[in-house]
Amino acid sequence: MLERKRIKGRTQVTFVLPEDAPPGPVSVVGDFNHWNPAAHPLESRGNGTRAATVTLPANSGHSFRYLAAGDYWFDDDSADGHDGANSRLHT
Repeated sequence: MLERKRIKGRTQVTFVLPEDAPPGPVSVVGDFNHWNPAAHPLESRGNGTRAATVTLPANSGHSFRYLAAGDYWFDDDSADGHDGANSRLHT
């Protein structure tokens, strides 16, 4: 799930997944972090979910995916669209 919040010409995007699905560590990777799995690991929020937040320019588009343990890549069903193998979001 994607949560968005506008702040002074930028958009704060929070990537949210259930705490245990998929099991193990998960990172959000995309063009906004140079596809670096260490940049935005999802962390527990204490409410049964885990999340990572990034701040992006308003009115921009970005490709992203999730990377879980075991080199398991997957998309976000709540994304604004897809461009081939990647999820897309618009801020």
